[in-house]
Amino acid sequence: MKLNTLGITLIAATIGGLAAVVGVLTLGQPKPISAASNDRYQDYVMATGAVSINPRVQTDGVWMLDYKSGKLLGTVIDKAQGKIMGWAEVDLVDEFKVKPGQDVHFMMTTGYITQSQSALYLAETATGQFGVYTMAAGPNGSGIAIKRHDMGTFRNKVEGAAPVVAPAVPLVPAVPPGPVVKPVLPMPMLPVLK
Repeated sequence: MKLNTLGITLIAATIGGLAAVVGVLTLGQPKPISAASNDRYQDYVMATGAVSINPRVQTDGVWMLDYKSGKLLGTVIDKAQGKIMGWAEVDLVDEFKVKPGQDVHFMMTTGYITQSQSALYLAETATGQFGVYTMAAGPNGSGIAIKRHDMGTFRNKVEGAAPVVAPAVPLVPAVPPGPVVKPVLPMPMLPVLK
């Protein structure tokens, strides 16, 4: 009888300890909410992310890759009017130096740069090219413009691959890597059974 009570107590203590650890891990520091999404359908890829047109107003940007036309399109949604602010475009055939009829496969996603600005990361997997883009206000503050910040490769040059475009202005200054510190979580001590 005493062994059953001790076993039940041990199981209850273990479950309680695990619940406490899970609670600390999931209810710890609050994280800022940021929304970004990607989707693909046949010859189209779409991604969203924040765009800084006016620092006081958060704006959502929409990126669309159109395989049929070979273009990267970008627009911003005017939240005050609920309207699209026109489309900017980049000719990907020229940008990635692909030949007509060449088999290409693009992947893209957005990433967080600052509180109100995302970047688009665009990879072409057949040639191994990788570009970084942002959207901003167009010339003289009118419309939308797409700016390429960098272009490079993610693998060694492949025979017959398109040439690499020289990098533009760096997006973010390089930061030397620091030591990686892994958090140590206290684990509840369980009694040793003999």
